[in-house]
Amino acid sequence: MQLIKGTTKLLGVIGDPVEHSLSPVMQNAAIAHLNLDYVYLPLPVATEALEVALRGFAAIKLVGFNVTIPHKQAIMPLLAKISPTAQMVGAVNSVWRTERGWEGTNTDVEGFIAPLQEAARNWRQIAPVVLGNGGAARAVVVGCHQLGCVEIHVVGRNLEKLAQFKQSWQNTALEAKVKVHSWSNLPSLIHQTQLLVNTTPIGMYPQVNQSPLETELCAQLPPNAIAYDLIYNPRPTLFLQQAKEQGAMIIDGSEMLVQQGAAALRIWLDQPVPVEIMRQALLEQL
Repeated sequence: MQLIKGTTKLLGVIGDPVEHSLSPVMQNAAIAHLNLDYVYLPLPVATEALEVALRGFAAIKLVGFNVTIPHKQAIMPLLAKISPTAQMVGAVNSVWRTERGWEGTNTDVEGFIAPLQEAARNWRQIAPVVLGNGGAARAVVVGCHQLGCVEIHVVGRNLEKLAQFKQSWQNTALEAKVKVHSWSNLPSLIHQTQLLVNTTPIGMYPQVNQSPLETELCAQLPPNAIAYDLIYNPRPTLFLQQAKEQGAMIIDGSEMLVQQGAAALRIWLDQPVPVEIMRQALLEQL
């Protein structure tokens, strides 16, 4: 049990709701391992209370915090500075206090690409296929851009939202890279991709018997491809089970969750953090 003292510094995660967050489990495991005088708390903040909450956090000298739904976009106008990565994604998930005020970035991108950087692939020759076009897909697209992919194919069911997604990259470095497709175009994309990423909630607990892809479609995935599902409950999802049967390398969302949390903790503590300790704590909780 961590000893909380009068000198203990505060970290946390804000959201509404925030009770389901697994971040306190990971972050406090790392803090305890490092024997630091910090504690990481879940901080429920309603949408209408966001601005006053930030003033309160500054008043009590909270060091930093993660941001989850529904505040990732709403918090941006309230920050003194936002990193280029977060600007590109259009969302902030990690914030820290400075003399100038609150600053923010998006560590989801770093979390997403961390396990991919360990794979021996020439990313400049790979055109990923991304299933879904919501907020999570934006972090994946920016991550693929940072890996060096020259084309990124995004597939969705709602043509209007797809068009908006495509338009949102105008006047950025990704304008020419992002290609959008209706779901019916998937067969022409899957058989030639080396990276297939699911950013949709299809297959998430409790709908564990669902997959974004029919078995026949998943069978077109090249056997040496990487299948990546941002979902971490269940582990593995039906989508990843299907891909593994085709000989694909599979990555589930628990690794992205660990790595984005570790990236945030490195910012707050300004030192290396025990990623393996965080991973073990998360997997035990799951």
